[in-house]
Amino acid sequence: MKYSKKKFLINAITIFPQAFEGLLDISIIGSARKKGIWDLQITDIKDFVDKSNTIDDKPYGGGPGMILKAEVLQNAYNQALSTIEESTKKYQKIMLTPRGKRLNQDIVKELSKSEGLIVVCGRYEGVDQRFIDYNELREISVGDYVLSGGEPAAVTLIDAIIRLLPNVLGNPSSLLEESFNNDLIEYLQYTKPRVWKNLKVPEVLLSGDHKKIKDWRLENSIAFNKKKKDR
Repeated sequence: MKYSKKKFLINAITIFPQAFEGLLDISIIGSARKKGIWDLQITDIKDFVDKSNTIDDKPYGGGPGMILKAEVLQNAYNQALSTIEESTKKYQKIMLTPRGKRLNQDIVKELSKSEGLIVVCGRYEGVDQRFIDYNELREISVGDYVLSGGEPAAVTLIDAIIRLLPNVLGNPSSLLEESFNNDLIEYLQYTKPRVWKNLKVPEVLLSGDHKKIKDWRLENSIAFNKKKKDR
């Protein structure tokens, strides 16, 4: 199926298509998809089993677990490429792996400015490195911890990117104040009631003095940013 070039297209290559159901169809991300701002296509690796009717095999050199085969992944990847109308150079090709560069807001911003993404989700013990090297995939990690596969990481990556696309957020100014968009963690937030469990809202936020509120929020963000870096 071909997608309109006006949409930000993401093609996720995975063995568990159902992992993408739910979270990407709710809230602002789901609304943006319904509006046609972006779309997601799933390429199921299991549809590309080899002659032995498998998608994985034991690792050379021994060791636990199974490795996704390069040829199986390549066939799935080629299928994903065939859905792209524009030059593939305008698309970012991502391999989610613990060895990749840790995802941050700068990377998210960069990816959001591309035409779209092809995201490969690993599973089992890993994937044959030759597939990554042959296709010159950009390796990205969402953190220094272990996940069962690349699907949860892919959903995180997709959510972070889509919210930066034009016309996704109802109030564009929200982006300017969000954590990390100005290299600072967002300030603390409060709402009604003024007192809850004997805890009070900071008086400055009730003052109506916009300059004082702005200064307080900036100081609050700077303080939390310093605390985070000192951990």
